[in-house]
Amino acid sequence: MDSVRRSRRLAAVLGTLLLATLSACRTASPSTAPGGHGPAASTASGTAHAPDPARVPGVGRRLYARIPARSRQVVAVYGKSRDSAESEVVLYVRQGGGWHREGSWAAHNGRRGWTFDHHEDDKRSPVGVFTLSDAGGTFADPGSKLPYDHNTYAYASPKAWPKAYQHDFGYVIAIDYNRVPGTPPRDAARPWGADKGGGIWLHLDHGSGTSACVSMPKSAMETLLRTLDPARHPVVVMGDRADLGA
Repeated sequence: MDSVRRSRRLAAVLGTLLLATLSACRTASPSTAPGGHGPAASTASGTAHAPDPARVPGVGRRLYARIPARSRQVVAVYGKSRDSAESEVVLYVRQGGGWHREGSWAAHNGRRGWTFDHHEDDKRSPVGVFTLSDAGGTFADPGSKLPYDHNTYAYASPKAWPKAYQHDFGYVIAIDYNRVPGTPPRDAARPWGADKGGGIWLHLDHGSGTSACVSMPKSAMETLLRTLDPARHPVVVMGDRADLGA
């Protein structure tokens, strides 16, 4: 009888351990941080926490560490996925100890998506953090705080391009990727060499993917031009949501 009782007690203990193991393996579906900018952080117990207010939403430690400490304005470009041309642009301004969302717009990026190793004509936008220092375009200066290079010839789209593309460069803000900051966006210098591409801008949208630039509505470009201030050291943080949040 003693052996029977011991067997029953052992079976009960093993059953309890098995139930606990199965419960621990049952995980909740991935949660999304407020604003839809990426996965919320969670503890080992599965309790979700709000994103760190001191960091730009959806931007992980890897890229956030590249934002200069003095920067007070961030243009975040959230690509839908690594191979998608669809994205969202959000303007954040640092106030006190946190980043405040000032506006957001639907946008497009490279028609083949994103890459950490951009090369000329790969049709992908580079993932990273880049300063924003110069602007220009065929349209008259709308009140830009950035130095504005108004030139109806230098920024004109080739006449052979479709009609929808003819005003792409009405407004442009140079992304300081493989260029010399402090020069007009049309400057062709490529410090890293021609193979690494260049001439990557924020510019007006034509409704589909780009060669490597980020495009958005006219109202968005006007807002950025009137808001981005060299004294606040603006940068763009750009990439697909997965790589941005890593």
